[in-house]
Amino acid sequence: MVEIARYDVAGRIGEVELREYPELMLATVTGRSDNSAFGLLFRYISGENRTRRKIPMTAPVITSEKIKMTAPVVSDANSFSFVMPLEYKLEEIPEPLDPDIVVQKIPARKLAVIRFRGYAKEKSVNEVKSRLSSLLQKNGILTIGELFLMRYNPPWTPGFMRRNEVGIEIQSSN
Repeated sequence: MVEIARYDVAGRIGEVELREYPELMLATVTGRSDNSAFGLLFRYISGENRTRRKIPMTAPVITSEKIKMTAPVVSDANSFSFVMPLEYKLEEIPEPLDPDIVVQKIPARKLAVIRFRGYAKEKSVNEVKSRLSSLLQKNGILTIGELFLMRYNPPWTPGFMRRNEVGIEIQSSN
């Protein structure tokens, strides 16, 4: 069992869950295929880093999130990120050996999320993205950035047991 990024549920709108996430640390690779990026990040957390220290695997794995240029991160539509364990501070995270891995701090934020089961195939992900966008628009909820996919299970997990989510940052009402 892996650590799952913590969040508080702030509300619901139909099948949409409104969540508040604390500050998170991410290790991110951009501009590579999912398989290539996953392999690179998996080697990094397995000890292929400056200190040769292993980092526990966490969930979710986040893909294709565009992050605003004003945030302290690399902006790219084709990203793949591992969430670092909550107890790690930015200065405690081992330095990657590969320059394609960027360790970054994401400030606390509010997300709107729809959960779904099965394999995260393009067709099903796009359908959930469409539902989420439509529900948020109908309810006058303003979004920030782009929709992204969060996957929680290892590749060998059967489809009916898989947890996936599509999320997007939303403007906070406070």
